[in-house]
Amino acid sequence: MTDEITALKTRVHTGLAALCEAGPEGLQARTEALYHPEVEVRASHPINEGKGLEFLQNALWGPLMTAFPDLERRDLIVMGGRYEGRDYVAMMGHLCGTFREDWLTIPATGRPVFLRYGEVHELREGRIIQSNCLWDVLDVIRQAGFWPLAPSLGTEGMWPGPITADGLLLTPQDPDEGAASIAQTLAMHGALAAYDDFGGAGREGLLTMAQKDHWHPRMMWYGPSGIGTTRGLQGFVDYHQLPFRRAFPGRKGGGQWDDIAELKRRHGGGHYIRVGDGCYSVTGGWPSVFAQHSGPDFLGVGATGRAVTMRVMDFYLHHQGLIRENWVPLDILDLLMQMDVDVLGRMQSHFRRGQI
Repeated sequence: MTDEITALKTRVHTGLAALCEAGPEGLQARTEALYHPEVEVRASHPINEGKGLEFLQNALWGPLMTAFPDLERRDLIVMGGRYEGRDYVAMMGHLCGTFREDWLTIPATGRPVFLRYGEVHELREGRIIQSNCLWDVLDVIRQAGFWPLAPSLGTEGMWPGPITADGLLLTPQDPDEGAASIAQTLAMHGALAAYDDFGGAGREGLLTMAQKDHWHPRMMWYGPSGIGTTRGLQGFVDYHQLPFRRAFPGRKGGGQWDDIAELKRRHGGGHYIRVGDGCYSVTGGWPSVFAQHSGPDFLGVGATGRAVTMRVMDFYLHHQGLIRENWVPLDILDLLMQMDVDVLGRMQSHFRRGQI
């Protein structure tokens, strides 16, 4: 199985790089070679969901290639594994190109843009049958010179690659190390899930609870645009975790809130991938988080009382026995739409310039 997964990782890594550099002229041939004819596409808002090569070409890759005619792909992490009988390749990095034509109504700048991505591709018989693409559309808006939200608490900017400079796992990895990596991630998740948001412990409670046993002292947490990057447990708590958990306390769904239970029935949800590969691990769900937006001022939005879902991936580097780095693609635009904030619509006010 290790050799099979290694071959799939290499195939997807080289295939997607070639697809990006082929441009619109090579789009059809490259996608037909790499993707299954019945591929299911799940991508960030406003692309969202569709099925088949036509959707893949016309909604996902075609508009991007038109907007960025010199598009190229820069993978920082390529990992993979088998989960519940399905084969996956998971990737994190940046798509780079010159922003020549408008994309998703975002005005072109004529300047280079780095579109960061987290992607999880399920493969069947050597071709991608499901493609999960969390592309950070909000960060492209930021790079285009618009910011239609409250300032991020974390630091905005490109995500660096792993500090160990070994994220392209294109050779066989030790399966025992991979098993230990995903076990550590799930243990950390368990600590987060067990914490009582309603206990009144506040910042000090988050700093001292069991999650501290899993994070490296020099941990880096790379959040999506709108949240930003934090360093160390203190930075993670102050600039993301505390505001997030105040806004979305409890996040267990089930019988806590009827609205959330209905969302879980409608969407299914939970993790579709839990994989360890060498010193890396990845989890992801479409959606994986169900919550009630009942607290104050997340991304500058007051409590709406609405039940929401979150499309999330987490990539982890395990280093020196602890979780050293965590990259977190999250579909912020989709989340905000559920909170009645249409970021793309709000952005239009920047360039209507008073026109009716």
